Amino acid sequence: MKVLICYYSTYGNVYRMAQLVAEGVKQVPGAEPVIRTVPELIPDSVIQGRDDMKAGRDLQKNVPIVTKDDFREAGAFAFGTPTRFGNVSAQLKNQIDQLTALWLKGELEGKPAGVFVSTGSLHGGQETTILTLMAPLLHLGMILVGVPYSVQELFTTQGGGSPYGPGHVAGGDNQRAIDEQETAICRALGKRLAEVGLRLQPKA
Repeated sequence: MKVLICYYSTYGNVYRMAQLVAEGVKQVPGAEPVIRTVPELIPDSVIQGRDDMKAGRDLQKNVPIVTKDDFREAGAFAFGTPTRFGNVSAQLKNQIDQLTALWLKGELEGKPAGVFVSTGSLHGGQETTILTLMAPLLHLGMILVGVPYSVQELFTTQGGGSPYGPGHVAGGDNQRAIDEQETAICRALGKRLAEVGLRLQPKA
């Protein structure tokens, strides 16, 4: 079973989180992570004028753009985004808005989905971003999956992460590394999505 990890990342932090979610998926026999990004909406002239944005783009240059077939073939989903004023990035939302054809046919119904986010500050909207992104996922018929408190790092994290999903505090310069607690929570989401997705697979 494929677990589609569909994300957008400006500076590379959400991309690194996507890799950690993939590591969690790989812990489950029978599950395969598929990492995909979405089209950029920031003009290239803006990116060229920012060394940090150029570095983020170069870091992800080999990641394929997601396709509708990626969505069709997946048995579970993880969506990753930076926060934008407490909400999902326009780039990821733009991709989700293009799933109407799959929605009309019910092709995504009954499949588990989770959300992971990165913010610049500790109270930068991690929980509101995850919760607001869950609304369109419910419209698509997906089954929401978070991170339960059996994941002990939820009790000790000083950066990001909550029962709603993994989070990372990147700092004002977007350079803070993902710490051990944030890493564990990312992996936990990937593992849980794979496990739930396999349980929900149609009987042969």
